[in-house]
Amino acid sequence: MTDYDLHISGGTVVDGTRAPRFKADLWIKDGRIAQIGGRPDGVAERVIDATGKIVAPGFVDLHTHYDAQIRWDPWCTISGYHGVTSVVLGNCGFGFVPVKPDFRERSMLTMTRTEAIPYESMKQGMPWDWETVPEYLDSLDRGALGVNCIQYMPTASLMIYVMGLEKAKAGIPASPEERKEMQRLLHEGMDAGLCGFSIQRLGPDSVQADYDGSPMVTDIMCDEDILALAEVLAERDEGFIQITQGTGDIRQDLAFLEKLGAVAKRPILHNVVAPARQDPEVHRRPLRWVDKCREQGLPIYAQCGTGRAGFAFTLEHWNLYDASPAWRAVTTGTKEEKIQKMQDPELRVALLEEAEEADRRLQVIQAGVGGNPKGLIIQGVNRQANLQQYVGKSVGDIAAAEDKHPIEVMLDLSLMGDLNVEFLGPDKGSNAEFMAEMMNNSPYAIPGVSDGGAHTKFFTGGAYTTDFLTWLVRDEKVVTLEEAHYRLSNLPSRAAGFRDRGTLEEGRAADVLVYDMEELAIDPPWIGDIEYDLPGGEWRRVQRAKGYDKIIVNGEVTFENGECTGATPGRLLRHGRAD
Repeated sequence: MTDYDLHISGGTVVDGTRAPRFKADLWIKDGRIAQIGGRPDGVAERVIDATGKIVAPGFVDLHTHYDAQIRWDPWCTISGYHGVTSVVLGNCGFGFVPVKPDFRERSMLTMTRTEAIPYESMKQGMPWDWETVPEYLDSLDRGALGVNCIQYMPTASLMIYVMGLEKAKAGIPASPEERKEMQRLLHEGMDAGLCGFSIQRLGPDSVQADYDGSPMVTDIMCDEDILALAEVLAERDEGFIQITQGTGDIRQDLAFLEKLGAVAKRPILHNVVAPARQDPEVHRRPLRWVDKCREQGLPIYAQCGTGRAGFAFTLEHWNLYDASPAWRAVTTGTKEEKIQKMQDPELRVALLEEAEEADRRLQVIQAGVGGNPKGLIIQGVNRQANLQQYVGKSVGDIAAAEDKHPIEVMLDLSLMGDLNVEFLGPDKGSNAEFMAEMMNNSPYAIPGVSDGGAHTKFFTGGAYTTDFLTWLVRDEKVVTLEEAHYRLSNLPSRAAGFRDRGTLEEGRAADVLVYDMEELAIDPPWIGDIEYDLPGGEWRRVQRAKGYDKIIVNGEVTFENGECTGATPGRLLRHGRAD
């Protein structure tokens, strides 16, 4: 009879606490770490040889949109390929609960636009056996899970459920009765195991609009309704808040976040801090603000965009120019409607005039999300022979050669390629010095913001963990291995209220990685391969990982040398724990 389930032998342990790495064996029993180092008093059913390899805690991904995908992909790939063993669902205020049965269709349509999740995949892949939050969590608990997960209350869903779509869309404050009902439902959800609530508030010209081009309901919700939900967390003294706040007035936005922290008295994860290539003040300013909040006793964390994943997109599926009213008008609707709009002379003039005005918000979106149109590279032309001469050229070079505005080039090529001409955007935040400054100097900076499960046809942010280790630790040597695993596992688990994960310690949950640092790689290294592996025959971009010898969740191997074992030992972590 064996005394242990797994024995990881001969590895170098980086335990996530920032303690210096050390050589030790590790034993696992009943999903928990039974012993680290020393001599065991028994034998294990299976021995994993980790000689020459790193043994570390599984990664914790705080910002995902796997709410739909987890129903058909228990391992939440691509994050699951890259060592992520725990995820947080329901970010940005978006999700599928609570939801009345007659609103299910509308909620899926919303997610086809705001998070670019394929409609047919949601329709075929989701069981829809819930209405309330407790029913939803029970459904999630019944399903197969290859990773651990915790769930926010999606505030947009809550508002619509209580107020109705028309009133919530109008930006009208909730009535006292409606506000009390939203508080009651949040209490009910927290009782059932929610971890808090989430909100995206980006104003009427939100970068992530609804499927009809209108802002999401949280984008225009009033302060008082948010603060009413914060009062619930303060009363309970549990839970945390994820918020993306950017209504256009930075001073006002930061002042509100400080007020929110003062009311909630609970951790706030603020999105998103990311460095520019040249100007260090882009990341230093928000981090100084976080430090000031901390000095005032406000528990605010900075969620930082540390991945270098670029964008490869077509105008059939692209939605991240939505902060631009002109672009939003052109790219909203069915494919046929988009084609008609791109041919409309008035709409084309509106696009050019808006670009010439150099509106600050549009500049931020085009330069920071999709890439400045001039710098976009033509990566594919939908097998159109008459367009092959454009492949590999920049939009700016084509515009100069043909005496056109870059936006006209994008529109004309897209129309000639049936909207499937592919534009490749550059990687972002690739200044290793600035990235290291954020990770080494700010105690409250959490790497990531993968957006895993969202924007599936043009973004692969779920590979950020492997990118962090290979780029900043191994290649640039600007972040230590110990600091990396603290930031990728321990710090996010503490910020999000995970009770027994994020470090390798005896008695804690056995979420463990065994990997070869020299072999670690993202495959393919840039934007990803196209795979038709979603329900309904839909496709997505995928970047797999090399070098992860074993990925272990709750003591069971889920991935072995990049191949999924089929094991589903993940758990819904109600109140941050599995029991």
